[in-house]
Amino acid sequence: MMKRTLTSLLAIAAIACTAHAVVVRPAPSFGWLDAEGKPQALQSLFGSKGQPVVVLIAPSPRDWTFRSQVGQLQKAYQRFAAAKLVCFAAFTQEGGTIHSNIPFVTVPDGPRVAFLYDQPKKFAIAIIGPDGNIDYLSEKVVAAQRILDIMDANYQRQGDFRKDQELKP
Repeated sequence: MMKRTLTSLLAIAAIACTAHAVVVRPAPSFGWLDAEGKPQALQSLFGSKGQPVVVLIAPSPRDWTFRSQVGQLQKAYQRFAAAKLVCFAAFTQEGGTIHSNIPFVTVPDGPRVAFLYDQPKKFAIAIIGPDGNIDYLSEKVVAAQRILDIMDANYQRQGDFRKDQELKP
């Protein structure tokens, strides 16, 4: 009984400590080139722009898990586009063409991005909220609806929801 009470108190304390944090788990930064060929940093998409990001890490665009994840993204692409989702592909072994109707930004230094996200040789997906938090990181293919749910439950949206609730009588 005492152990359960202590665990509950620790959980409440942890929640109270993170309630005021802006970035709980910041996404590692990497560089990319925009449509005009200008170097950009991942952080340029956060803050006032508030764009969610998906980073796919794979050995190559021919990798089965990469292709499967792209297929999942295509299922709900209109909803992702409405949310201004930016998709990045980081290839660790070989580049190539991504066969998709989704515009991907190919990261010039894929092995470095894989290292930063601690995924050196295999597939991974990182979902980053508009505030720069890593909201989800997995080595498995994620269903399109699950990605939408994660995007809807990001830290910034939850904070905005709480503010709206405080204003209502």
